[in-house]
Amino acid sequence: QVQLVESGGGVVQPGGSLKLSCAASGNMPSSYVIGWFRQAPGKEREFVAGISVTEAGDWKTYAESVRGRFSIAKDNAESTVYLQMNTLAPGDTAVYYCAARGGPGNAMDIQAYDTWGLGTQVTVSS
Repeated sequence: QVQLVESGGGVVQPGGSLKLSCAASGNMPSSYVIGWFRQAPGKEREFVAGISVTEAGDWKTYAESVRGRFSIAKDNAESTVYLQMNTLAPGDTAVYYCAARGGPGNAMDIQAYDTWGLGTQVTVSS
C-alpha cells in the first residue's frame, strides 16, 4: 500500500518561495496520478497542481490561481514529487496535502484520490 509524507512547509514572507516534497513509499502502479491540494481555514480543500504519469509520458496540470508561480516535478529515483512555489502571497496560506491514485485520469478530480498524506503547513506573512 502506498503511503505519502509531505515536508517543506514553513513561514515565508510575501514574494518568497518554498519547495514542498511528497515522498511516496510502497508500490506505485505503472500509471498513476499525484496531486497537490490545499485547504485554508474555513475553506474547502482545493486542487493546486497534479502530475499524471503514464507509460506514454507525464502530464502536468495547474490551478489557474497558481499557474506561472508553482511548478510540479517528480524524481523517480527518490520516489518524490515536488511542488516549487514562487512569488507566494498571503492567499497561498494553507495546509498543503499530496494525494495519489492509480491509473491515468484527471488530476483535478479530488474524489478520485484514495491515498492522502497528513499535510504540511504553509504560512505566507510579513
